Amino acid sequence: MKEAQARTVYLKDYRAPDYLIDHTDLHFDLEPQATLVKSRLKVRRNPEAINAGEKTLPPLWLDGVDLELLSIAIDGKLLPAQRYHEGEGGLTLDVETPEFELEVHTRIAPEANTSLEGLYLSNGMYCTQCEAEGFRKITYYPDRPDVMSVFTTTIVAPSKYPVLLANGNKVDSGTTEDGRLRVTWEDPFAKPSYLFALVAGDLQYVEDSFTTASGREVKLQLFTEPKNIRKCDHAMISLKHAMRWDEEVYGREYDLDVFMIVAVDHFNMGAMENKGLNIFNSACVLASPETATDGAFQRIESIVAHEYFHNWSGNRVTCRDWFQLSLKEGFTVFRDAEFSADMNSRAVKRIEDVSLLRTAQFSEDAGPMAHPVRPDSYMEISNFYTLTIYEKGAEVVRMIHTLLGPEAFRRGSDLYFERHDGSAVTCEDFICAMEDANNADLRQFRRWYEQAGTPVLTVTDQYDEASATYRLTIAQRTPATPGQTEKPPLHIPVSIGLIGADGRDLPLDDSGKTSTVLNLTEAEQTFTFSNIPHAPLPSLLRGFSAPVKLHYGYSEDQLLFLMQHDSDAFNRWDASRRLAIKALESLQAQYRDGSEMTEPAALIKGLSAVLENAALDPALVAMMLALPSAQELAEECEVVDAGAIIAARKFARNSLANALSAPLLARYQQLDQRKPYRPVADDIAERSLKNTCLGYLCATLDPSSLDLARLQLQRDENMTDVAAALGALVEYAPREEAEKYLGAFYDQWQQDTQVVENWFLLQSGSASFGTLERVRELMQHPAFEITNPNKVRSVISGFASRNFTQFHREDGSGYRFLAEQVSVLDKLNPQIAARLVIPLTHWKKYCDHESARMRAALQGIMDAGELSRDLYEVVSKSLACA
Repeated sequence: MKEAQARTVYLKDYRAPDYLIDHTDLHFDLEPQATLVKSRLKVRRNPEAINAGEKTLPPLWLDGVDLELLSIAIDGKLLPAQRYHEGEGGLTLDVETPEFELEVHTRIAPEANTSLEGLYLSNGMYCTQCEAEGFRKITYYPDRPDVMSVFTTTIVAPSKYPVLLANGNKVDSGTTEDGRLRVTWEDPFAKPSYLFALVAGDLQYVEDSFTTASGREVKLQLFTEPKNIRKCDHAMISLKHAMRWDEEVYGREYDLDVFMIVAVDHFNMGAMENKGLNIFNSACVLASPETATDGAFQRIESIVAHEYFHNWSGNRVTCRDWFQLSLKEGFTVFRDAEFSADMNSRAVKRIEDVSLLRTAQFSEDAGPMAHPVRPDSYMEISNFYTLTIYEKGAEVVRMIHTLLGPEAFRRGSDLYFERHDGSAVTCEDFICAMEDANNADLRQFRRWYEQAGTPVLTVTDQYDEASATYRLTIAQRTPATPGQTEKPPLHIPVSIGLIGADGRDLPLDDSGKTSTVLNLTEAEQTFTFSNIPHAPLPSLLRGFSAPVKLHYGYSEDQLLFLMQHDSDAFNRWDASRRLAIKALESLQAQYRDGSEMTEPAALIKGLSAVLENAALDPALVAMMLALPSAQELAEECEVVDAGAIIAARKFARNSLANALSAPLLARYQQLDQRKPYRPVADDIAERSLKNTCLGYLCATLDPSSLDLARLQLQRDENMTDVAAALGALVEYAPREEAEKYLGAFYDQWQQDTQVVENWFLLQSGSASFGTLERVRELMQHPAFEITNPNKVRSVISGFASRNFTQFHREDGSGYRFLAEQVSVLDKLNPQIAARLVIPLTHWKKYCDHESARMRAALQGIMDAGELSRDLYEVVSKSLACA
């Protein structure tokens, strides 16, 4: 079995499909253990795949997994056994004519499908997930994105499933002779099978409408289980905002008569952009003030927009093959980030995105699964739904936007959509549209799609007082990654400003502009600025203009100056981050040396000034106050010492809490205003800072501060404030008291699935509360389901990915626990198992005793044998790094 698991797919081996499917007619007769699927396909030879002098037709390959084949016919005649062959992963048909109608009947068992790919059941509701290769679990089909077909779908089901949905527009409905419900949907736009969707259940919905720029009326429907119907309003508002924004910013109008969203509890991903019928993880679409935090409201707004934007950047124009995945995902993440920035605070959104990139994607770039934005090979495509594809892919698109400018980028996107509407294309096609629309040259820039790893920029400078000339020298290098040792220079846009002694930006040229983008294209370049009256302080990589690591020898005083004066909000925050990392690295060194840790005086001074600056956005202040996470500090280390990181962060947090208690309390009291909840940027910013202050105050263990948390919890005004207060009490109140609050919270919300998932996460991710013993207890809780990805993420992943203290226990029990759970999950849901194991894959970066135990846990998974292809790829590549 491992030989099959090790099969590698290479981009260089891509071949156009031998056959195309012009029309796909599907008929489903739904039953939990025996759903009958009939497919009727109009097949024709692909003219682009015909070889010169071809005398015989090639066989037709149909992908298929976990299917019971009942019959197969061509042009109405059943095929004899010798005309087809069932093999691993599908079947092969002998073909006699270049055009024919193929009919295949299969039987599947949705109730037994715990992989949550293909057709499965969630709380008794039928739903599908077909990206990337789930459609082959429904019927035999050429399950690849470059085979695009018009779909008609008929669903027949018992009357207990009154809502029957599929892609497109509803064209017929009725009942069968035996009283079963029947509905037919038709999608007029050709699409690949990964965008197919079906939902059947006892659902309620909220309905609204949207009038497009051309005057068309589109019906909007959001379906959910009856208990959640009151939590749909925010998603509907977000959808309408996204539709209007996409018309105004990209000129993209919706094309069907109806747009539907369905909330599903059991889902491997956040959401799926199936044409006209988006299926969402319930946690990513359902919200009300009493059950969801500000973070959840903002995440829902972003994800709803993301999936809607896919209607053009992913559906109308899709990817030719899975190596081009970032063509749709990176572009759409960039689009949803810009939407969120326009809807909220642009600076705060940028900081949030870069924090994720630096903490998780940079780690991915440096790990065993490092790959380019466009990979050149994979064993299992599900493993490449990564932060590199999504977040770094979005940064690559952002750099094009930076290099060309907004108007030129819009011209390029218009040409891209016009030129490739209805097609399956490549990353080169996207770049070519940008070039052709603007007479631009992005040939060197394309290396961003081909090279793995995070580039490192080293910056030095020199000021010549006699000539009033300032020179900035930038060197770039990209570290070696698996399979790529030599990396030629990239084209990197470096946005900079120069700050004078008075804290103001200096003009950079005769036009008076104070910020510019430097085009770094060589291994080392020097940029010269004239008429600079005195030695400036550079503000480098403004707005994080490229996904790189930046090395410049800022002193503590210079960072303090940038924190107070930089006109670029991102760099103001970044200065506070760099100052905090300096302080924490010093504390780690003191801990390792066994010396007494000293108060981080410069950091205290800088954050004190930030707290007292009433002109700053409260959300920005909250972000500057937050210490770098343990995971972010680990990314900064050459060799990770988990114990030193844990000790340094705890000491720094306590030092800040005690030194800044007076201004923290003043800001908390100023912001603790009781007013109706609104998930709008200004109010979210105020709550963010208020609750950041509360967390620090409780860290002092002062009884009066804990009383503030108790009062905020008792007021029960919105989930944002309740969760913050409960989290502080769980972390800092006496254990018995914390248990009481947790019990009361569960009793109040035990019927709400999303709140219970956050209740799980609050405990599993707590450094003081989330012990391994507690996590095992949570897995025995009646509300926990090992087959529900959200519950697994809340408990097991919450422990392994968020609880740095308890996961890295000195005895290695946290590593062994994760390995045990990964092995169990691999038999149920390979996708989730492969994602869950990631914390162990960075074993090589840790100090000797931690590294050995992490690697041993990985080896234990491998030795168990019979791994899924998903898990085998991740574990084998991780162990190969020895």
